Amino acid sequence: MANYSTKNYPGADSPFNYNSPKYSVTPGSLGFTTDPRTANILKDVSGKLSSGIKQMELEFVSPEIFDSIPKQQLEEVRRLAKLTGVDLSIHGPVMDTAGFAGQQGFSELNRQASERRLIQTLERSHELKPEGNINVTFHSSEGILGSEFETLGPLGERKHKKLIAVNRQTGQMMPMESDVRYTPGGGLKQEIREKLESGKITNEQLSKQLSEGRITRDDIFSFESKNTPEENIDISNNSQWNSEITPILFNKEKADEILQQNYPLVKNLLESGESINPRALTQPQQEALQNIQHAGTYLGEILKKANSSFSKAYEYGNEEQRKALKKISDDFGSIIHSKEGKTVIGQANALQLLLDNLGNPNLAPEIFVPIEKFAIEKSSQTFGNTAYAAYKKFKTKAPIISIENPPAGHALSTAEDLRKLVEESRKKFQERLIKDEKMSETQAKQTAEKLIGATWDVGHINMIRKQGFSEKDVIKQAEVIAPMLKHVHLSDNFGFEHTELPMGMGNVPIKEIMEKLGQKGYEAKKIIEASGWWQHFQTPPLQETLEALGSPVYSMNMGPYWQQAASLQQGYFSGYGGMLPDIHYQQFGAGFSQLPSELGGSIGGGGSGGRMSGRPME
Repeated sequence: MANYSTKNYPGADSPFNYNSPKYSVTPGSLGFTTDPRTANILKDVSGKLSSGIKQMELEFVSPEIFDSIPKQQLEEVRRLAKLTGVDLSIHGPVMDTAGFAGQQGFSELNRQASERRLIQTLERSHELKPEGNINVTFHSSEGILGSEFETLGPLGERKHKKLIAVNRQTGQMMPMESDVRYTPGGGLKQEIREKLESGKITNEQLSKQLSEGRITRDDIFSFESKNTPEENIDISNNSQWNSEITPILFNKEKADEILQQNYPLVKNLLESGESINPRALTQPQQEALQNIQHAGTYLGEILKKANSSFSKAYEYGNEEQRKALKKISDDFGSIIHSKEGKTVIGQANALQLLLDNLGNPNLAPEIFVPIEKFAIEKSSQTFGNTAYAAYKKFKTKAPIISIENPPAGHALSTAEDLRKLVEESRKKFQERLIKDEKMSETQAKQTAEKLIGATWDVGHINMIRKQGFSEKDVIKQAEVIAPMLKHVHLSDNFGFEHTELPMGMGNVPIKEIMEKLGQKGYEAKKIIEASGWWQHFQTPPLQETLEALGSPVYSMNMGPYWQQAASLQQGYFSGYGGMLPDIHYQQFGAGFSQLPSELGGSIGGGGSGGRMSGRPME
């Protein structure tokens, strides 16, 4: 018989060092999810509690199934959880919170509908834990393809392979990728443009080097230029704005032409300030005056279009652009409201000044923006309003909103975007608390930080590998989101498909991720999402997860650990094999019932004789 040493056998292929409790995950912080396909959650919860799990997350991911769950079931689940000492959490309906509806793009009505659904989810979730703050997870986005990145980082610093832009006016989405453009006469090379923008070289220095023959035009210009997605979005904004202003300028030129041809004929009459008697005018003067009146009407229509463009520029412009537009407005007003502005020529001059200023490329508003920027703006409004509605109704017992990163490839799936979304949601919630609840800034900030945070799904972020990122990038993402953490979802995969396996069965670097999540990760509930395991293997994934996470067998947070479980089953004697006649195994091997009645079985004795009579058994 072979003997195995428990000292050296590591058990399952766990990334945790079982001799170091620092990296082990306590079983009490782990939980299961209910089956998202069933509305009979009471039956599902009852069955899964038999594993001894102490955390349970109710999966309300389908709005239809969520609405199929009677309130009586929620009440029974609450009572069951209280009796068994199980802590409940909720996974809310999976829907887009920014207001996108598939290919139809953004709609404010869709955003408001999502907000109402989130508020209802918090109200029903509160019934499960009315005495405390139940954690409710919502996805940051759903069904929206996000940008693909070459490098990760905050918005504005990372580089894109493919950028999804949103037209802020129409809500429509447009993909933008790197492309090659050909410019007659050649455009500035990328490296020269970067040096000019960074101030490493000036136009004067380039001209001097060119005139001295130290460089040639081919060193500066290129017939072929490659534009990044970020540059293409700027090109689209400039083109959009140019298309907005150019027709107005063209119409203004027509009005100016009419004035130039007709104004000199009646200039003295118009500037005299006296009333004009049409009967006293010559035929050319009458026609000129009539044309000038038509030009004035024409200028009025042009002014309406200019006002519309100005409003659009101010609405979608940044702070610097808005300051410039405010000055343009003041300059225009100083002319149009003066004595000069009462004349048609004064109006034409004021309008020309306005259009010239609006035509400045630096004032082109951001009509097209990256989808991440747009979605953060709209989703934070949804989450901020939802948190305030829950706080207004339940005060300090309001549910906690945990915003989860969706599978990589969707919008707002990176740690930087999720962190920014949490920060903006807290900010909007905080503003409502200060304004409507008259709360101090310090108290409002503390309340916002308590009731809004992040759920980090380690399997979802691992899927950035399919975009070419490495394990180090996956680990770095955990470090970025750690300060916002409230909740953790555990699932493993191989970085490409949205499969959900128990930890340790894919290539998610769970040990390093937990280290980066730090104390908040240790304290947070860790919910095992292993739908793929349930579907194909139809057994609870608890033991496999305990082994992979280096969890201790006992509550003292010390050895032995679950990955050593196999070695704890010592060798045992299993007999000498098939050494007896077959009848022996047929008669007695199936169980005790085949033994004679004298030995507790059901087989009778041999006839009327005794055991020693020599008569064979029947």
